[in-house]
Amino acid sequence: MTAEVTQLITIEAAEHVAESPFYIPMTGPATRQRRSLKHDDTFIVLDSHGDIGASAGGPDGLFNADTRYLARLEMVLDEVQPLLLGSNLRDDNSALTVDLTNSDVYRNGRLALQKDTLHIVRSIFLWRGTAYQRIALQNHGDRPASFDLTLLFDNDFADLFEVRGERRPRRGVGSSRLLGPADVVLEYSGLDGQIRITALHFEPRPTRLATHSATFHFDLEPKEATALFVAVSCNKPIMQKPPPFFRGLLAHRREMRRSTAGAASIETSNDIFNEVLCQAMADLNMLMTETPQGRYPYAGIPWYSTTFGRDGLITALQMLWIDPRIAQGVLRRLAFFQAKTTDPLADAEPGKILHEMRGGEMAALREVPFAQYYGSVDSTPLFVLLAGLYVERTGDDETLAELWPAIEAALQWIDVSGDPDHDGFVEYQRATEQGLANQGWKDSFDAIFHADGQLAEGYIALAEVQGYVFAGKRLAARCARRLGKIDQAAQLESAALLLAERFEEAFWCEELGTYALALDGAKRPCKVRTSNAGQLLFTGIVRTDRARRVAADLMSQKFFSGWGIRTVARGEARYNPMSYHDGSIWPHDNALIALGFARYGLKHSVAHLFRGLFDTASYMDLRRLPELFCGFQRERRRGPVLYPVACAPQAWASATPFSLLEAALGLEFDAARGEIRLRDPHLPEFLNEVLLRDLRLGPSSVDLRVRRHGDEVSLEVVRTRGQIQVSIVLTH
Repeated sequence: MTAEVTQLITIEAAEHVAESPFYIPMTGPATRQRRSLKHDDTFIVLDSHGDIGASAGGPDGLFNADTRYLARLEMVLDEVQPLLLGSNLRDDNSALTVDLTNSDVYRNGRLALQKDTLHIVRSIFLWRGTAYQRIALQNHGDRPASFDLTLLFDNDFADLFEVRGERRPRRGVGSSRLLGPADVVLEYSGLDGQIRITALHFEPRPTRLATHSATFHFDLEPKEATALFVAVSCNKPIMQKPPPFFRGLLAHRREMRRSTAGAASIETSNDIFNEVLCQAMADLNMLMTETPQGRYPYAGIPWYSTTFGRDGLITALQMLWIDPRIAQGVLRRLAFFQAKTTDPLADAEPGKILHEMRGGEMAALREVPFAQYYGSVDSTPLFVLLAGLYVERTGDDETLAELWPAIEAALQWIDVSGDPDHDGFVEYQRATEQGLANQGWKDSFDAIFHADGQLAEGYIALAEVQGYVFAGKRLAARCARRLGKIDQAAQLESAALLLAERFEEAFWCEELGTYALALDGAKRPCKVRTSNAGQLLFTGIVRTDRARRVAADLMSQKFFSGWGIRTVARGEARYNPMSYHDGSIWPHDNALIALGFARYGLKHSVAHLFRGLFDTASYMDLRRLPELFCGFQRERRRGPVLYPVACAPQAWASATPFSLLEAALGLEFDAARGEIRLRDPHLPEFLNEVLLRDLRLGPSSVDLRVRRHGDEVSLEVVRTRGQIQVSIVLTH
């Protein structure tokens, strides 16, 4: 991510805010709640009334490829805003439905239309670069209703980075024109030479149509109903009319059903947790985007609805046990865009895996470096790690052979360009001032610091990145053996073990009882208690005797708020529970920590952490875990404190409940033996039963039921299809 929250820094007694590049400002609260829809490269942010740009405080708009194609679409009745009755997303996120009614309407000082006479239903969905809307009206009064309904629309063709707060000295030229009695075209000639077009089509023909408004006059008899339709298309041929509303809606829902077929499904004894899981899966399905290389989970709405390397890799890792096809799409896409040349502005070096890519005007002009940007130190080892886990989960040697050149190029980068001082640790430093200052997942400018609060400088080696490299090399060694590359496998295994030894020597801080956050350019450890040590448990690089000390620290009140584990422990120099990375709580971070606890057999810690995040989700709007929330200590009869500009939905946050369930059940897959194992399964107290349907391993699948009996569980194989074995393994 590239969002950051600033902190106050005192320099010569003068206070100022240190604003970093690509900071996302928060200027005030939204006056109406926002709702989001997405389909492939298009997403829309509307308010609770179904309007765009009618109330302050939200990143409203219809966006495609990082450009806003509609900045305003507001509905008024006789120049008065309707009253909200209710606003609901469908359970599968396929559409937003808004119920409204009229307020009292006066003409010439007399009441012409009494409130609550009209029922207005706005139904909105996205499909193939077009936003569809049906506005249905019915007169529930006992006399005829005569009124005007007007849609006010406009656009600025703002780049997404402009919407986020970036200021540009120059912009292109916009225009608008009528194309006929029912069509309007808004155009923008960009500085990048591209023409961007928004086309609005109305049905039936409006009573009055102008370049920024469409007015429909209605005379409705008592109980009479009618409807009008609006379609707003992004960069479609001007004369091409979109498919009708209902045909498009049915096609959209058929596509959604086809895309989700084949994934395992989950049902539990806890109705609230079932709602959490359903919302999470619906959000992940909405964030999935069909790309030429396969389906890819875009990172989040509104700021990160594009290909992010780190986010896609971690989301695919979290969902690997449910649907390994996600990992296949992520790996293929990132292999396709793997850096081939050196480009300092893009922080690109041969073998490096993408951080993010953008399709807007500012990226094309290199006003921001993110057209194809490689400034993340962890995407490359995570790519190797996920490739190895995918092969072990599926036994897919064909995809392994396809990916192997990219895996070898990534390993080459890890050993050479990723280790510029040849000390055996992967490090980063941005190549230009325009790039990200910090290039791990905690990429705020102030996220990597020493015990006294001083920011780390020089080439920085992050703790968790060394863990990713360790796990990646061990998994790559197994992949090499599958391909008959025995000598290479032995070299990779030896390199991983040597890294583990050197890591313990350089990063372990006995006085803290945990691992340093990082080494700075002078090889000084950043002796700060952070959640990064928890992600080390996930990678397996931690010595067993030290794993319990790390876990105990993470579950102490300095870290664990009651809702989740903070990014930075309370009491550290830069701790701030309202910060982006220095004391907040990130669900995906906690998910990886939970998997780490499970790896070392700490199932009671898994259950405790699982409970905290489940309780968090139960308080959240739509039962949806956000990108992050504040790290304040839990208080009785109060919910968690929200972070103001957190993305929701966010892919790796949405995948978190599935990782927590994986950690609790101890799920392991052995494709070679056709076996699924539950290692030391332990369900939290709020789950008495979990039913997994259509859990696949190769061509076979199984339905499993796990029941809790105090601290123990029982396993029932409900149904099998094909040759598959299921067992419980008890080691602790």
